[in-house]
Amino acid sequence: MIGVRSDRQIKEMLAQGHIRCDASPIDSQIQPASLDLRLGTVAYRVRASFLAGHGQTVRDRLDTFEMHRIDLSDGAVLEKGCVYLVPLQESLDLPGAVSAAANAKSSTGRLDLLTRVIIDGGTEFDRVPAGYTGPLYAEICPRSFSVLVRPGMRLNQIRFREGQSVLSDATLRALHKETPLVDGACVIQDGLGFSVDLRLPDTDLVGYRAKPHTGVIDLDQIGKYDPADFWEDVRSETGRIILDPGAFYILVSREAVHIPPAYAAEMAPYLAMVGEFRVHYAGFFDPGFGHAGAGGAGSRGVLEVRCHEAPFVLEHGQIVGRLVYEQMAELPQVLYGAELASNYQGQGLKLSKHFRTLR
Repeated sequence: MIGVRSDRQIKEMLAQGHIRCDASPIDSQIQPASLDLRLGTVAYRVRASFLAGHGQTVRDRLDTFEMHRIDLSDGAVLEKGCVYLVPLQESLDLPGAVSAAANAKSSTGRLDLLTRVIIDGGTEFDRVPAGYTGPLYAEICPRSFSVLVRPGMRLNQIRFREGQSVLSDATLRALHKETPLVDGACVIQDGLGFSVDLRLPDTDLVGYRAKPHTGVIDLDQIGKYDPADFWEDVRSETGRIILDPGAFYILVSREAVHIPPAYAAEMAPYLAMVGEFRVHYAGFFDPGFGHAGAGGAGSRGVLEVRCHEAPFVLEHGQIVGRLVYEQMAELPQVLYGAELASNYQGQGLKLSKHFRTLR
């Protein structure tokens, strides 16, 4: 079946041994179109980020780059600015026609926690070729905040697909005509373009910028932290802000996005030529995100923005990214936001779930 595999099919892959787990899988790992991956019991502090490369295993490369190892059993702090490698509890034995792609979970990205999957023989981050058999590792680099982690924490997720499932621009236009994907002008070019909102209604608050010197965030703590201890407000009365090199921002898309139940989407960069900044870390949008049938009425895309090299002027309505839509192999049993405890259904400008709600 061509398309992204559903929750039911992921359960089937677990039962058939195509996905193997060190500890028994739990129901909440299985999302409508992806599987959450769990941290193992040890973290390796490494000198630099790396890929295994053709014919080499990650273990072999660790012999070269490992500095020391940290037991996570009772919890441990991963320091801001350092690079760690953590073996995951899940490994793969994929059928020859099934490939996979990984991405950070939403709350991970909103903490500026760069988290990517690497594999034996891998030449790309977050990409697993069809038929791969072997372990999975998470490369973790806290960029803005040091974090406390434990075994079993789920920082990233993986999608499985068979065949060419990405919608062409022509098919995407037809889908938008049938079921509007955004609540306004629709720009389709290599996916669905989305822009930044710097004129939020009834406020000059347009985003948040991470403070440079903060405490540790325990990733198990939900709604605990005061945003003011970690973030400063970004305000604008002109619909324009200037991004500082090296700073991390939480902004929001102008468009309210809809993902119909038979489709999934992934956020991707727009064009390098529009500016030297990265627009996301967490990029999976599940079937039902923002969809009326799953408790949504369109949901904004939260933008995790890091500027590089030179200050950059960002204008209201500037296109900064795109959503690449894919067809599902079958309808999921549960949609995002319908029966799941979905933290970001119907969202606007919002920090990660670890922070107290701003009023």
